Order: sequence, then C-alpha cells, then structure tokens
Amino acid sequence: MATFSVTYGIVTEESAEHGEEDESGFIGRDLSLRDAIEAVTGTRTNHVGGVECIEISESGNGFRWITVQNGMEYETGAQEARSLHIPDHVTDASRARILRLVRES
Repeated sequence: MATFSVTYGIVTEESAEHGEEDESGFIGRDLSLRDAIEAVTGTRTNHVGGVECIEISESGNGFRWITVQNGMEYETGAQEARSLHIPDHVTDASRARILRLVRES
C-alpha cells in the first residue's frame, strides 16, 4: 500500500522580505490517500488560492508532489501552502487521478 506525506509552509509579510518561510514542517507522514487529501486541502482560511504540480524530470514518473496554495489570512497577511508528496512507485495514471481528487476537494 502506498503511503503519502503532507508538508506545509507559512509565509508572512516579514518572512517574504527575506525570501523565507516563517514556519514549515510535516502535517503527517505515512498517511493513507484519503487522509493525505484531507490534510492537503484543509486550509487555515477555508479558501484555496490555487493548485499546482511540481515536476521533477529525474523521476521519470511525472510530478512528485501537489501543492495547494491557501488564501491569505485577512488579519495577519500570512499565506500557507500544503504539499501532498506522492511515492515514487505510483503510476502516471494514478498521479493524474490523485490530482483530480485534490482539485475536486
């Protein structure tokens, strides 16, 4: 069974000035696909700003992770991105299905 990881990064106005994240880390490791999709689409602002796929050509398996950009928090200006990391052995067809599930969530 494939297990997935979800990471996050938060950028504030201050950290953006230095080209860094204010905070980052893992939301979960060794997650089921269902739990990983819930974690990557669970936003701090309840507003998804965009979804992108990160491609690494060396893998030969298409994109390696899917990043969900959350909307900016009104009060603090912080913006969070969450990434679902896909195991290497997942096929291109399954990666496309996972992307579709994330976009539909």
